[in-house]
Amino acid sequence: MRKAIVVGGGIGGLSTAVGLHKAGWQVTVAERAARFRPSGSGITLWPNALRGLAELGVAERLGPGLTAATAELRDSRGRLILPFDGTAFEDCFGHFLAGVHRATLVEALRAGLPDSCLRPGTEVVSADRDGRVSFRDGSSDRADVVVGADGIHSRLRACLWPGHAATRYAGSTAFRGVAPAAADAPVGIVWEPGVEFGVVPLPAGRRYWYVALVAPPGRTHDDPQRYLLERFAGWPAALRGLIAATPSEAVLHHDIQVLARPLRNYVSGRVALVGDAAHAMTPFLGQGGCQAIEDGVALAAALAEGDETGIDDALDSYDRSRRPRAQSIVAASEQMGRLGHRRRNRLVVAARRLVLAHTPTSVSLRRMARTADWQPPSIRPQAGTPSETRDR
Repeated sequence: MRKAIVVGGGIGGLSTAVGLHKAGWQVTVAERAARFRPSGSGITLWPNALRGLAELGVAERLGPGLTAATAELRDSRGRLILPFDGTAFEDCFGHFLAGVHRATLVEALRAGLPDSCLRPGTEVVSADRDGRVSFRDGSSDRADVVVGADGIHSRLRACLWPGHAATRYAGSTAFRGVAPAAADAPVGIVWEPGVEFGVVPLPAGRRYWYVALVAPPGRTHDDPQRYLLERFAGWPAALRGLIAATPSEAVLHHDIQVLARPLRNYVSGRVALVGDAAHAMTPFLGQGGCQAIEDGVALAAALAEGDETGIDDALDSYDRSRRPRAQSIVAASEQMGRLGHRRRNRLVVAARRLVLAHTPTSVSLRRMARTADWQPPSIRPQAGTPSETRDR
């Protein structure tokens, strides 16, 4: 049986591991943290991601979720910038989930693997092109394929792509949280010069909210919640209420980082990168986690096709199929940030509002098509594999 070591137990790592297990590979997920419990708050799952999760057999574990039938992009005075018709979106591209908690998604993925695959509290310190990994405790192991799913500050990327180890500040700092039942808070996005404030519905009446601010890098706040309440004094009470209703210790703050230089390939020898390790992106298209799911499905499908002698060809196929798409979405997400809250000239902002407010829904949907229309490749289990037998 072919063997894979997946380094990192987040969305990309677990998606890849579930796919490889389905394909009949022996999989080990080495996660540095003591438990498979992600930090974070909410995530939006576009149709492309849900189709990937369906291919993994995971989508049904997420529950019914919520779809935002309508959501609007407005300014802080309530003036419409751009409407979003969720029904028209679903008619074109299929079902999507306006929001689920990241912990719900990670648990759904983790449940797709036997406990024997999971190795929490296991830190990988290096890997080589031949598939040998070294662990913090001094031990080592070798696999047919090693998957680097260890995030934006990927140790594997630093080992094997040393010229691409660096990250850069993307120009905005982000705050996030989940407020308890707050049905009066509007769903949608507010743009102001230097500010994006988003509100996404979660099950049980909760709201996932996030704020992106243009700010110097490295600025910290002793009490992020208090800082935000002061920063948004005078904004709509419903938005400030979301911040106030979130437990102060659960308000997350981090600078948005991306790779300093895009990778020229996602594969080095028998090591393949997925998710943020390969293409960390800004959050302004809501595609970071979705693209990690796509990576996992695509890599598992490619590796399911060939025998051991075809692994190198399968990895090359993964790189050729994923890199152009993922990097185009990285660029589109950054462009969305420049179009949105990073516009600070008041005349430009006013002109943008007028143009977007009169943009037909059909035009907006065509712009979304290249992201939402992705169809997952099939992951075909090898005949007689344990995963095939288990699924009967």
